[in-house]
Amino acid sequence: MKQTSLFGFILALAVFFTSCTGGSKNNASEEDNKEVTIAMVNWIECIANTHLAKVVLEEKGYEVELITADVAPVFAAVAKGDADLFMEVWEPITHKSYMEKFGDKVEHLGAVYDDGRLGLVVPQYVEINSLDELNSVKEKFDGKIIGIDPGAGIMGITKNVIEDYNLDFELVTSSEAGMLASLKRAYDKGEWIAVTGWKPHTKFARYDLKILEDPKGTMGQAESISVIATKGWAAANPELATFFGNFKMSDDLLGTLMVAIESNPGQEDEAALAWYNEHKELVDGWFNN
Repeated sequence: MKQTSLFGFILALAVFFTSCTGGSKNNASEEDNKEVTIAMVNWIECIANTHLAKVVLEEKGYEVELITADVAPVFAAVAKGDADLFMEVWEPITHKSYMEKFGDKVEHLGAVYDDGRLGLVVPQYVEINSLDELNSVKEKFDGKIIGIDPGAGIMGITKNVIEDYNLDFELVTSSEAGMLASLKRAYDKGEWIAVTGWKPHTKFARYDLKILEDPKGTMGQAESISVIATKGWAAANPELATFFGNFKMSDDLLGTLMVAIESNPGQEDEAALAWYNEHKELVDGWFNN
């Protein structure tokens, strides 16, 4: 009887303390899980959105780690749980192959931006307006289209454009920074140049550019830019899932953020924090259901 009474007393204490602390394993893990790893590709809108998320979450007491890689390793990292999130999934076309490969291992949290567009971009002074005119002025472009990193979805789509339009052009592998440097050099000299491009991007704010018309529709229509997470992450992190689900950017908002980030190389967090403080009411509202 003594042992039974003692056991009952201990059990009662356990129930009491469990009820006082919430009792739920999920609640405990949500409270304790203050670390977030966000994967990032080296594209300006991704850098801008990711650093904004980082500084906002750090202001709320989270520890945020950023990892940077090409697109393919980023998708693999989120699928395997080596990274929690990725904020730059272009759908339904650009990253279709990656979602077909990894889609069953990730989950969507929401769309950050819903008017993403791909295209071949040229300065406004270039005297053609359509992809099907490129071959006739090949020499003006030195027979080259300046691309970005080889794993980027737009590179594969541009190869399709070259095939569909029978373009006698070389697609040059580079990086976003390399492409932008080439664009600036040509633009400053008034030279003709064609680059792989997308909207949103600060280059449209800095230069007078146009996207060449695509009568065959190879580049596709407007796309959404979405946030994905490791499968099951949202249920384990409801507050963060709400924040990323509500993370919405317009052309004006994203444009000012990207310019701020791009204008302060090496100080991305400081630039993002200053932007956040100017838009605090809006951004803090993203934590609300």
